[in-house]
Amino acid sequence: MPFAQPLLTLLQRIERGLDAIIQPVVFAGMAALIGVITLQIVSRVFFSAVGWTEEVARFLLVWITFLAGTLAFQRGRHIAVTFAVDALPLPLRKLAKLAALAIVLAFMVTLVIIGHRYMQVQSFQKSAALRLSMTYVYAVIPLSAGIMAWYALVDMVEVLVHGQPITAQEEVL
Repeated sequence: MPFAQPLLTLLQRIERGLDAIIQPVVFAGMAALIGVITLQIVSRVFFSAVGWTEEVARFLLVWITFLAGTLAFQRGRHIAVTFAVDALPLPLRKLAKLAALAIVLAFMVTLVIIGHRYMQVQSFQKSAALRLSMTYVYAVIPLSAGIMAWYALVDMVEVLVHGQPITAQEEVL
């Protein structure tokens, strides 16, 4: 498949671009979360409590969790039990990886659809302290699911083009 390598290169470049955007956003969210919680603690101890800090901290935590989950997915850091797949011969291992990625892709596309519907249902609701539309809070669900779907699609193309890499231990056997 000589046409596949330029396509894979483009997909990987887009994947790295998404990663370059999400990583600083998660870092900034963590820094903001630390700042907001610190403000909440200091204001409760020394002054009267600042009412919006708890809500902002909760919303930041939700966004950080979902966006950091996309980074973990892209790096293959989610929990996985691989001993059964690793025991398979290389062609079956490739097929199992493709099947798993197809299931993940289908789940993520479904989550995009359901998350978008949920976001629309909650659009009339406002947050208690900030009066922020809950659409912005729930928007992270379809956004992160869409990003993970993209990562799964890129992984599928990588498996189709390159297959599973053979480890040094497999070469010895």
